[in-house]
Amino acid sequence: MDAEGFSALVADIYDAALDPPSWREVLREICGFVRGGPSASLFWQDAVKRTGKTYYVWGGDPRFNRLYWDKYVALNPFTAAAGHFPVGEVYSAADILPLPQFLETPFYKEWMTPQGWGDVLSANLDKSATSRAVFSVARHARDGLVDDDMRRRMRLLVPHVRRSAMIGKLINLNKVEAAALADTLDGLQAGMFLVDSAGKLVHANLAGRAMLDEGNVLHANGKLVAFDAQGDDALREILLAAGHGDAALAEKRISVRLVARDGAEYVTHVLPLTTGARRRAGQSYAAVAAIFVQRVGHDASPALGMLVQQFGLTAAEVRVLIAIMDHGGVAAVAAALKLSPATVRTHLRHVFEKTGVRRQADLVKLMTSYPTPILADETGDRVRISSKPTG
Repeated sequence: MDAEGFSALVADIYDAALDPPSWREVLREICGFVRGGPSASLFWQDAVKRTGKTYYVWGGDPRFNRLYWDKYVALNPFTAAAGHFPVGEVYSAADILPLPQFLETPFYKEWMTPQGWGDVLSANLDKSATSRAVFSVARHARDGLVDDDMRRRMRLLVPHVRRSAMIGKLINLNKVEAAALADTLDGLQAGMFLVDSAGKLVHANLAGRAMLDEGNVLHANGKLVAFDAQGDDALREILLAAGHGDAALAEKRISVRLVARDGAEYVTHVLPLTTGARRRAGQSYAAVAAIFVQRVGHDASPALGMLVQQFGLTAAEVRVLIAIMDHGGVAAVAAALKLSPATVRTHLRHVFEKTGVRRQADLVKLMTSYPTPILADETGDRVRISSKPTG
């Protein structure tokens, strides 16, 4: 694949953040890029419970995919050992077991060999204490073990797949029409900001405007600026790279941590809008990138997004709901948001009316009843990767 073909593949990877069902075709392209992989997949598994699920797969036999989760996930030597590899690092069988020992495992003899697989190269995209989301590409037995060229090619792709997967997790929608990106994501709990090539803010969703009004982590004086100077510099570098095309993001951070004025930490992801189907969103606003900003540790953020869509919560109601999760009582929420207790009670009453619950405890229970995904699968189901149980 030449440079132009590689750029097109990276563009397709980022388009999958807005169109998750396209991951299957993207995985097919990836198999071609690594030179003949018979199958590639994105999946999640828990090393303790020995359970998991395939999100997207290209190639392979569906019967063996079912067999894997029914039986061989417990026999796979990768399942426990692979959790020790850092996120983003590639690894294969040779990095886990001596080859003679690996070739004697039931996993290799009974599951890989019948499929004609000789090896598998993987990378962890995200992980918790016991779970991990994985990007994996199989290798034909006829081609032998994973070699240096396959590792090199896989390393070129991993940062882009990780970034797209993280943004897809944040958006938490089955499909977003690129041309309607701003309207579709207006109810997103994470702040979303569209910026032009000079960093000028051209659009913010409801949560983003609430962040700017609060003035705790970001402000806009023409350009979108983070109060954390070090984080703002890193964000500028990513935006500059995004303006030069998708592939330029490979060496940049997957995300940027921002420390707010009150000491809270936020995580920021950048989705380039200069190529692929995403250009339609960028052209509508003369924007080169979409910036997503979310408070660190808000595992409930996809639940908030679902609640916004299901019950029609306003930006002010979402702010109160987030504060309830963080601070608890009305007085604490009023102090944190610099609102009167009466105003907080009014917003809270509206949330109760819309959701049909009567107590704060029931509201929190409703929030935690929604699963937190790393990716959406092809049926639109959500799969939880956090080890924290649902309520």
